[in-house]
Amino acid sequence: MSHSHENTLAQLFSHPTSHNIHWRDIVHMFEGLGATCDETKKDHLKVKLNGHEMSFPIPHTSGQTLQDNHEIAEIRRFLKSCGCAPAGTH
Repeated sequence: MSHSHENTLAQLFSHPTSHNIHWRDIVHMFEGLGATCDETKKDHLKVKLNGHEMSFPIPHTSGQTLQDNHEIAEIRRFLKSCGCAPAGTH
């Protein structure tokens, strides 16, 4: 995984929650972790990683940054279930 992917992963798990995470960086991070990512017809991103699958709504906000705490929490839960949380994360 590249340094930029590690930075994105750290941002997703940071406290307080970062609200300046670009969606494209999250997609690239998923791919860097070995995930298969496909856009659905319903503006969702279907991610398959380490035997797990989940769908996330693609944001359409200005600059396409991830702003919603709920969505960030869902990505965190997915990454944890896939065994991809940063070291020291509970």
